[in-house]
Amino acid sequence: MPQTIALPAWRRLATVAFCLTTGLGDAPLRAETSVVGPSSSVATLQDAPLSAETTLGALLRHPDLQDYARRLLPWGERAYREAMPLRDMAKLLPYHSEVRPDVVLAGLNRILELQRAGMPVFHELYTVAERKEDQALNEAGLFFFPGQPGAPFALIAPGGGFSYAGSAHEGFPHAMELSRLGFNAFVVTYRTGRGGRVATADMARAVDVILDHADDLGVARDGYSVWGSSAGARMAAYIGSHGPDAFGARSTQRPAAVIMAYTAHADTGAYEPPTYAIVGARDGIAPVDSMRPRVDALRAMGAEMTFRVVPGVGHGFGDGTGTEAEGWVAEAAGFWAGHLPPHLVPGQGIPE
Repeated sequence: MPQTIALPAWRRLATVAFCLTTGLGDAPLRAETSVVGPSSSVATLQDAPLSAETTLGALLRHPDLQDYARRLLPWGERAYREAMPLRDMAKLLPYHSEVRPDVVLAGLNRILELQRAGMPVFHELYTVAERKEDQALNEAGLFFFPGQPGAPFALIAPGGGFSYAGSAHEGFPHAMELSRLGFNAFVVTYRTGRGGRVATADMARAVDVILDHADDLGVARDGYSVWGSSAGARMAAYIGSHGPDAFGARSTQRPAAVIMAYTAHADTGAYEPPTYAIVGARDGIAPVDSMRPRVDALRAMGAEMTFRVVPGVGHGFGDGTGTEAEGWVAEAAGFWAGHLPPHLVPGQGIPE
Protein backbone atom coordinates (compact mmCIF):
# COMPACT_ATOMS: atom_id res chain seq x y z
CA MET A 1 0.00 0.00 0.00
CA PRO A 2 1.36 3.47 -0.76
CA GLN A 3 1.09 4.33 2.96
CA THR A 4 2.22 1.97 5.70
CA ILE A 5 -0.46 0.63 8.04
CA ALA A 6 0.57 0.09 11.63
CA LEU A 7 -1.33 -3.01 12.68
CA PRO A 8 -2.68 -4.94 14.46
CA ALA A 9 -2.67 -2.50 17.39
CA TRP A 10 -4.71 0.22 15.71
CA ARG A 11 -7.30 -2.27 14.51
CA ARG A 12 -7.87 -3.33 18.10
CA LEU A 13 -8.43 0.34 18.89
CA ALA A 14 -10.87 0.50 16.00
CA THR A 15 -12.83 -2.35 17.55
CA VAL A 16 -13.05 -0.42 20.81
CA ALA A 17 -14.12 2.69 18.90
CA PHE A 18 -16.80 0.73 17.08
CA CYS A 19 -18.13 -0.76 20.28
CA LEU A 20 -18.29 2.64 21.96
CA THR A 21 -19.90 4.26 18.94
CA THR A 22 -22.64 1.65 18.61
CA GLY A 23 -23.21 1.15 22.32
CA LEU A 24 -21.80 -2.38 22.26
CA GLY A 25 -19.15 -1.60 24.84
CA ASP A 26 -19.50 -1.44 28.61
CA ALA A 27 -19.69 2.37 28.60
CA PRO A 28 -22.45 4.21 26.72
CA LEU A 29 -21.48 6.84 24.19
CA ARG A 30 -22.56 10.33 25.21
CA ALA A 31 -22.62 13.40 23.04
CA GLU A 32 -19.33 14.62 24.47
CA THR A 33 -17.52 11.30 24.10
CA SER A 34 -15.53 10.01 21.16
CA VAL A 35 -13.09 7.15 20.83
CA VAL A 36 -10.52 5.50 23.08
CA GLY A 37 -7.02 6.64 22.24
CA PRO A 38 -3.68 4.84 22.45
CA SER A 39 -3.30 5.62 26.17
CA SER A 40 -6.79 4.19 26.83
CA SER A 41 -7.99 7.59 27.97
CA VAL A 42 -11.29 8.79 26.61
CA ALA A 43 -11.02 11.83 24.38
CA THR A 44 -13.81 14.38 24.32
CA LEU A 45 -15.04 16.66 21.62
CA GLN A 46 -13.24 19.44 23.48
CA ASP A 47 -10.09 17.80 22.13
CA ALA A 48 -11.45 18.11 18.58
CA PRO A 49 -11.71 21.89 18.31
CA LEU A 50 -13.27 22.17 14.85
CA SER A 51 -16.38 24.31 15.11
CA ALA A 52 -18.66 26.27 12.84
CA GLU A 53 -16.32 29.24 13.34
CA THR A 54 -13.12 27.34 12.54
CA THR A 55 -11.69 28.91 9.40
CA LEU A 56 -10.50 27.12 6.29
CA GLY A 57 -7.02 28.40 7.01
CA ALA A 58 -7.06 26.86 10.48
CA LEU A 59 -8.27 23.58 9.03
CA LEU A 60 -5.59 23.55 6.33
CA ARG A 61 -2.87 24.21 8.91
CA HIS A 62 -4.25 21.95 11.63
CA PRO A 63 -1.28 20.03 13.09
CA ASP A 64 -3.20 16.73 13.24
CA LEU A 65 -4.40 16.96 9.64
CA GLN A 66 -1.32 18.26 7.86
CA ASP A 67 -0.82 15.30 5.54
CA TYR A 68 -4.27 15.44 3.98
CA ALA A 69 -6.11 18.58 5.11
CA ARG A 70 -6.56 19.89 1.57
CA ARG A 71 -8.29 16.66 0.56
CA LEU A 72 -10.94 17.27 3.20
CA LEU A 73 -12.10 20.24 1.14
CA PRO A 74 -13.88 20.13 -2.23
CA TRP A 75 -11.60 21.89 -4.69
CA GLY A 76 -8.24 20.30 -5.46
CA GLU A 77 -6.10 23.22 -6.58
CA ARG A 78 -8.30 26.12 -5.52
CA ALA A 79 -6.85 29.06 -3.62
CA TYR A 80 -9.28 29.21 -0.72
CA ARG A 81 -10.31 32.34 1.15
CA GLU A 82 -8.74 31.19 4.37
CA ALA A 83 -10.88 33.46 6.56
CA MET A 84 -14.04 31.62 5.50
CA PRO A 85 -15.56 29.69 8.45
CA LEU A 86 -16.66 26.09 8.12
CA ARG A 87 -20.28 27.13 8.66
CA ASP A 88 -20.10 28.53 5.11
CA MET A 89 -19.09 25.22 3.52
CA ALA A 90 -22.21 25.37 1.29
CA LYS A 91 -20.58 28.23 -0.63
CA LEU A 92 -17.94 25.77 -1.83
CA LEU A 93 -20.54 23.23 -3.04
CA PRO A 94 -22.50 24.91 -5.85
CA TYR A 95 -24.14 21.70 -7.10
CA HIS A 96 -25.39 20.66 -3.66
CA SER A 97 -28.28 21.51 -1.37
CA GLU A 98 -29.17 20.94 2.28
CA VAL A 99 -25.54 21.48 3.33
CA ARG A 100 -25.73 21.56 7.13
CA PRO A 101 -22.77 22.81 9.18
CA ASP A 102 -23.54 20.34 11.97
CA VAL A 103 -23.38 17.39 9.57
CA VAL A 104 -20.19 18.67 7.94
CA LEU A 105 -18.55 19.22 11.32
CA ALA A 106 -19.54 15.79 12.60
CA GLY A 107 -17.67 14.13 9.75
CA LEU A 108 -14.59 16.31 10.01
CA ASN A 109 -14.40 15.91 13.77
CA ARG A 110 -14.79 12.15 13.44
CA ILE A 111 -11.74 12.09 11.19
CA LEU A 112 -9.86 14.17 13.72
CA GLU A 113 -10.90 11.83 16.55
CA LEU A 114 -9.75 8.76 14.63
CA GLN A 115 -6.45 10.45 13.79
CA ARG A 116 -5.83 11.39 17.40
CA ALA A 117 -6.67 7.85 18.50
CA GLY A 118 -3.71 6.66 16.45
CA MET A 119 -5.75 5.11 13.65
CA PRO A 120 -4.51 5.51 10.07
CA VAL A 121 -7.63 7.22 8.79
CA PHE A 122 -6.07 8.45 5.54
CA HIS A 123 -4.25 6.44 2.88
CA GLU A 124 -2.60 7.46 -0.35
CA LEU A 125 -3.83 5.63 -3.46
CA TYR A 126 -0.63 6.09 -5.38
CA THR A 127 3.00 5.59 -4.50
CA VAL A 128 5.44 8.42 -3.91
CA ALA A 129 7.07 7.68 -7.27
CA GLU A 130 3.73 7.77 -9.09
CA ARG A 131 2.75 11.04 -7.44
CA LYS A 132 6.13 12.57 -8.19
CA GLU A 133 5.75 11.69 -11.86
CA ASP A 134 2.15 12.96 -12.05
CA GLN A 135 1.35 15.73 -9.56
CA ALA A 136 -2.38 15.40 -10.26
CA LEU A 137 -2.35 12.07 -8.41
CA ASN A 138 -1.87 14.02 -5.18
CA GLU A 139 -5.56 14.89 -5.38
CA ALA A 140 -6.58 11.24 -4.94
CA GLY A 141 -6.80 9.55 -1.57
CA LEU A 142 -8.78 7.26 0.70
CA PHE A 143 -10.39 7.99 4.07
CA PHE A 144 -11.23 5.01 6.31
CA PHE A 145 -14.07 4.88 8.84
CA PRO A 146 -13.71 1.52 10.60
CA GLY A 147 -16.71 -0.59 11.50
CA GLN A 148 -16.92 -4.10 12.87
CA PRO A 149 -13.71 -6.04 12.15
CA GLY A 150 -14.35 -8.58 9.42
CA ALA A 151 -17.39 -6.78 8.02
CA PRO A 152 -17.66 -5.91 4.33
CA PHE A 153 -16.69 -2.46 3.14
CA ALA A 154 -18.47 0.31 1.30
CA LEU A 155 -16.50 2.50 -1.09
CA ILE A 156 -18.08 5.95 -1.40
CA ALA A 157 -17.51 8.50 -4.17
CA PRO A 158 -18.87 12.00 -3.50
CA GLY A 159 -20.09 14.16 -6.34
CA GLY A 160 -19.35 17.60 -7.68
CA GLY A 161 -19.77 17.43 -11.45
CA PHE A 162 -16.21 16.05 -11.74
CA SER A 163 -15.13 19.61 -10.90
CA TYR A 164 -14.88 19.11 -7.14
CA ALA A 165 -15.43 16.33 -4.60
CA GLY A 166 -18.05 17.09 -1.96
CA SER A 167 -16.74 14.61 0.61
CA ALA A 168 -17.63 16.77 3.61
CA HIS A 169 -21.31 16.75 2.60
CA GLU A 170 -21.95 13.40 0.94
CA GLY A 171 -18.91 11.28 1.73
CA PHE A 172 -17.89 11.50 5.38
CA PRO A 173 -21.47 11.64 6.75
CA HIS A 174 -22.40 8.50 4.79
CA ALA A 175 -19.26 6.74 6.02
CA MET A 176 -20.04 7.67 9.62
CA GLU A 177 -23.51 6.18 9.37
CA LEU A 178 -22.28 2.98 7.73
CA SER A 179 -19.58 2.65 10.39
CA ARG A 180 -22.23 3.10 13.07
CA LEU A 181 -24.17 0.24 11.47
CA GLY A 182 -21.08 -1.97 11.65
CA PHE A 183 -19.89 -1.78 8.07
CA ASN A 184 -16.40 -0.61 7.17
CA ALA A 185 -16.51 2.49 5.00
CA PHE A 186 -14.06 4.29 2.74
CA VAL A 187 -14.43 7.66 1.04
CA VAL A 188 -12.39 8.14 -2.12
CA THR A 189 -11.15 11.52 -3.25
CA TYR A 190 -10.22 11.63 -6.89
CA ARG A 191 -8.71 13.73 -9.64
CA THR A 192 -11.15 16.44 -10.68
CA GLY A 193 -11.45 18.49 -13.84
CA ARG A 194 -10.45 15.50 -15.96
CA GLY A 195 -13.78 13.82 -16.59
CA GLY A 196 -15.49 10.67 -15.43
CA ARG A 197 -13.10 8.04 -16.73
CA VAL A 198 -10.10 9.45 -14.88
CA ALA A 199 -12.12 9.84 -11.67
CA THR A 200 -13.41 6.27 -12.00
CA ALA A 201 -9.86 5.04 -12.49
CA ASP A 202 -9.06 6.44 -9.05
CA MET A 203 -12.06 4.64 -7.59
CA ALA A 204 -10.94 1.42 -9.27
CA ARG A 205 -7.46 1.90 -7.82
CA ALA A 206 -9.08 2.23 -4.40
CA VAL A 207 -10.71 -1.19 -4.87
CA ASP A 208 -7.27 -2.69 -5.54
CA VAL A 209 -5.72 -0.97 -2.52
CA ILE A 210 -8.45 -2.13 -0.15
CA LEU A 211 -8.58 -5.71 -1.42
CA ASP A 212 -4.78 -6.00 -1.42
CA HIS A 213 -4.69 -4.97 2.24
CA ALA A 214 -7.99 -6.35 3.46
CA ASP A 215 -6.33 -8.45 6.18
CA ASP A 216 -4.40 -5.47 7.56
CA LEU A 217 -7.45 -3.25 7.39
CA GLY A 218 -9.65 -5.86 9.01
CA VAL A 219 -12.29 -5.84 6.26
CA ALA A 220 -13.92 -8.66 4.34
CA ARG A 221 -12.86 -9.12 0.74
CA ASP A 222 -16.27 -10.40 -0.25
CA GLY A 223 -19.52 -8.51 -0.44
CA TYR A 224 -18.27 -4.95 -0.91
CA SER A 225 -20.56 -2.21 -2.18
CA VAL A 226 -19.94 0.96 -4.17
CA TRP A 227 -21.77 4.18 -3.36
CA GLY A 228 -21.90 7.47 -5.18
CA SER A 229 -23.80 10.71 -5.38
CA SER A 230 -24.28 12.78 -8.54
CA ALA A 231 -21.00 12.46 -10.49
CA GLY A 232 -19.83 9.95 -7.89
CA ALA A 233 -22.89 7.81 -8.64
CA ARG A 234 -21.74 7.52 -12.23
CA MET A 235 -18.39 6.29 -10.98
CA ALA A 236 -20.04 3.70 -8.74
CA ALA A 237 -22.31 2.59 -11.57
CA TYR A 238 -19.37 2.18 -13.95
CA ILE A 239 -17.58 -0.07 -11.44
CA GLY A 240 -20.77 -2.07 -10.96
CA SER A 241 -21.47 -2.43 -14.67
CA HIS A 242 -18.00 -3.20 -15.95
CA GLY A 243 -15.83 -4.09 -12.96
CA PRO A 244 -12.83 -2.21 -11.58
CA ASP A 245 -10.55 -3.88 -14.12
CA ALA A 246 -12.27 -1.95 -16.92
CA PHE A 247 -10.76 1.18 -15.39
CA GLY A 248 -7.20 0.00 -14.84
CA ALA A 249 -7.50 -2.05 -11.66
CA ARG A 250 -6.07 -5.53 -11.33
CA SER A 251 -9.12 -6.80 -9.48
CA THR A 252 -11.99 -8.23 -11.50
CA GLN A 253 -14.22 -8.56 -8.44
CA ARG A 254 -17.61 -6.91 -8.89
CA PRO A 255 -19.46 -5.23 -6.02
CA ALA A 256 -22.33 -7.00 -4.30
CA ALA A 257 -24.46 -3.85 -4.59
CA VAL A 258 -24.44 -0.39 -6.15
CA ILE A 259 -25.96 2.59 -4.32
CA MET A 260 -26.67 5.62 -6.53
CA ALA A 261 -27.96 9.02 -5.50
CA TYR A 262 -29.31 11.61 -7.94
CA THR A 263 -27.61 11.14 -11.28
CA ALA A 264 -28.79 10.80 -14.87
CA HIS A 265 -26.72 7.83 -15.99
CA ALA A 266 -27.59 5.69 -19.01
CA ASP A 267 -24.70 3.22 -19.36
CA THR A 268 -25.29 -0.45 -18.50
CA GLY A 269 -23.21 -3.60 -18.65
CA ALA A 270 -23.92 -7.16 -19.66
CA TYR A 271 -24.63 -7.89 -16.00
CA GLU A 272 -25.84 -5.48 -13.36
CA PRO A 273 -25.50 -6.02 -9.60
CA PRO A 274 -28.38 -5.21 -7.24
CA THR A 275 -28.88 -1.45 -7.37
CA TYR A 276 -30.50 1.07 -5.04
CA ALA A 277 -31.19 4.50 -6.54
CA ILE A 278 -32.61 7.63 -4.93
CA VAL A 279 -33.47 11.10 -6.24
CA GLY A 280 -35.38 14.15 -5.06
CA ALA A 281 -38.68 14.97 -6.73
CA ARG A 282 -37.50 18.58 -7.18
CA ASP A 283 -34.10 17.72 -8.66
CA GLY A 284 -33.40 20.09 -11.54
CA ILE A 285 -29.97 18.67 -12.39
CA ALA A 286 -30.87 14.95 -12.46
CA PRO A 287 -34.67 15.01 -12.79
CA VAL A 288 -36.66 11.93 -11.88
CA ASP A 289 -37.52 11.27 -15.52
CA SER A 290 -33.82 11.27 -16.43
CA MET A 291 -33.22 8.37 -14.03
CA ARG A 292 -36.20 6.22 -14.95
CA PRO A 293 -34.83 4.82 -18.27
CA ARG A 294 -31.86 3.17 -16.57
CA VAL A 295 -34.04 1.93 -13.73
CA ASP A 296 -36.37 0.35 -16.29
CA ALA A 297 -33.42 -1.08 -18.24
CA LEU A 298 -31.96 -2.75 -15.15
CA ARG A 299 -35.30 -4.22 -14.22
CA ALA A 300 -35.74 -5.52 -17.78
CA MET A 301 -32.34 -7.24 -17.43
CA GLY A 302 -33.55 -8.95 -14.27
CA ALA A 303 -31.38 -6.93 -11.90
CA GLU A 304 -32.76 -6.36 -8.43
CA MET A 305 -33.63 -2.70 -8.28
CA THR A 306 -34.99 -0.27 -5.71
CA PHE A 307 -35.85 3.24 -6.90
CA ARG A 308 -36.95 5.87 -4.39
CA VAL A 309 -38.24 9.34 -5.23
CA VAL A 310 -38.16 11.70 -2.26
CA PRO A 311 -40.74 14.48 -2.22
CA GLY A 312 -39.76 18.05 -1.55
CA VAL A 313 -36.00 17.89 -2.06
CA GLY A 314 -33.69 18.93 -4.87
CA HIS A 315 -30.28 17.89 -6.10
CA GLY A 316 -27.37 17.08 -3.81
CA PHE A 317 -29.21 16.55 -0.51
CA GLY A 318 -26.40 14.47 1.01
CA ASP A 319 -27.53 12.22 3.84
CA GLY A 320 -30.86 14.04 3.90
CA THR A 321 -30.69 15.22 7.51
CA GLY A 322 -33.67 17.47 8.20
CA THR A 323 -35.48 16.50 4.98
CA GLU A 324 -37.84 13.79 3.80
CA ALA A 325 -34.74 11.86 2.71
CA GLU A 326 -33.37 11.56 6.26
CA GLY A 327 -32.46 7.94 7.03
CA TRP A 328 -31.92 6.91 3.43
CA VAL A 329 -28.30 5.86 4.02
CA ALA A 330 -29.40 3.29 6.60
CA GLU A 331 -32.19 2.19 4.27
CA ALA A 332 -29.70 1.67 1.44
CA ALA A 333 -27.38 -0.19 3.82
CA GLY A 334 -30.29 -2.52 4.56
CA PHE A 335 -30.71 -3.09 0.82
CA TRP A 336 -27.02 -4.00 0.57
CA ALA A 337 -27.22 -6.26 3.62
CA GLY A 338 -30.16 -8.05 2.02
CA HIS A 339 -27.83 -9.20 -0.75
CA LEU A 340 -25.10 -10.50 1.55
CA PRO A 341 -24.78 -13.98 3.04
CA PRO A 342 -25.77 -13.90 6.74
CA HIS A 343 -22.22 -14.41 8.00
CA LEU A 344 -21.14 -11.11 6.40
CA VAL A 345 -23.91 -8.94 7.82
CA PRO A 346 -22.67 -6.97 10.86
CA GLY A 347 -24.02 -8.43 14.07
CA GLN A 348 -25.01 -11.68 12.36
CA GLY A 349 -22.06 -13.97 12.59
CA ILE A 350 -19.01 -11.88 11.69
CA PRO A 351 -16.10 -13.33 13.69
CA GLU A 352 -14.57 -10.93 16.18
